[in-house]
This record gives sequence, structure tokens and C-alpha cells, in this order.
Amino acid sequence: MPVNLSIKDVPDELADRLRRRAEASHRSMQGELMAILERALSPRTPMTTAQVLERVRLLDLTTPREAAADLRRERDDR
Repeated sequence: MPVNLSIKDVPDELADRLRRRAEASHRSMQGELMAILERALSPRTPMTTAQVLERVRLLDLTTPREAAADLRRERDDR
């Protein structure tokens, strides 16, 4: 059976951020809150090594070794 929840004394700035996020997602504020709760409370399965590497590539991140080499190059260029 569904439960009704309420949040009291939400700061205006936080409510505005929620409102903007809901609008961007084409949802009501209640729908956006439900989506946030679903995501926050869903069971997480660990990412595989391949998934982590793919995420790193998509985000254009570098490995620690590449990052260290980049830092050395920047330092040496000074």
C-alpha cells in the first residue's frame, strides 16, 4: 500500500532547484522526487572493469599513469 510522505521547511533555493530539475525532465516536482528516490535507493550492481574503462573513455579521463605523465609534461614546460 502506498505511503504519503511530506517534507517540511524546504529552503526556497532547494525547492527552486528541484522545480527546475523537474521541468528539465518534463516531470512534476512529485514525479522528480520519486525519480530521485528510486535512483538513490535502487540496489547497485558493481561495475565490471570493462564498464569502468568505457566510462573513463567516455568522460575523456586518463589513467593514473597518463595523469602523472601529463603533470610531468606541464611541470617541465614551465
